[in-house]
Amino acid sequence: MGHMPIPSAVPSRAELIDHLVRTRIAGDVATPRENNLSHYRKLANGDRHYWLGLELGDRWTDEQDVLAVMAERCGVVDDPQHRSGQDTIDPELTIGALDRMASVLRKAAEANERVLFATGHPGGLLEVHRATAAALRAAGCEIVEIPGGLQADEGYVFQFCDVAMLERGATLWHTHSPAPMAAILDGLAHEGRPLPDLVVADHGWAGCAGQRGIDAVGYADCNDPALFLGESEGTLSVVVPLDDHVTNPRFYDAMTAYLLDAAGLTAQF
Repeated sequence: MGHMPIPSAVPSRAELIDHLVRTRIAGDVATPRENNLSHYRKLANGDRHYWLGLELGDRWTDEQDVLAVMAERCGVVDDPQHRSGQDTIDPELTIGALDRMASVLRKAAEANERVLFATGHPGGLLEVHRATAAALRAAGCEIVEIPGGLQADEGYVFQFCDVAMLERGATLWHTHSPAPMAAILDGLAHEGRPLPDLVVADHGWAGCAGQRGIDAVGYADCNDPALFLGESEGTLSVVVPLDDHVTNPRFYDAMTAYLLDAAGLTAQF
């Protein structure tokens, strides 16, 4: 898998579907069914770690309702009796969401919006966000510079390659927490600076922004149902279903190229 050829040009829709399935970004993904159902159950039982910064109240207390949304928006197996083994992400849904995200990015570029990028998955999605930020900057958008000295979750919130992340112990941290995004938004308000017009993120970074009323788009895996529930309720504008940490982060390059081309942006790889 690590030596799989990666398309160098903008792929067609059919080529991207083939690429997503071959690299397991979509199709038969690595996340097992047992893990997915466990997360759906914990969300439904009110475990806020799985809410990713959203306030879901008592609207999603039935695990089967969560599964139904995930089948519709992510493409997991919709049979509630399928309790173990392989689960799936529908590549058609991935590309459909990429097309919707492209429309949001195109509008942001046309309006020269202030855009904030952040990731809780630096090992997988950092380059996706960096390339998108560079393309929007080249198109005239302001990429929001976060305040300095921010702390959250026993770490520091900082910006690298225009992307906000959590750093702890000199390591970029994988986090689902909404606290780092809350620190950024509170920090901007404290400095009297305007909030972003758009947030492009994942995990709790996206959920927190959407919950605060900021236009937010992002990426989510099939074991992170909260953002898809937020999309279904209109709290987030677009959520792209994908495996958010495949074996080689370069596998996402074809997807990023497709996204930026669909948005009318020039890739800045």
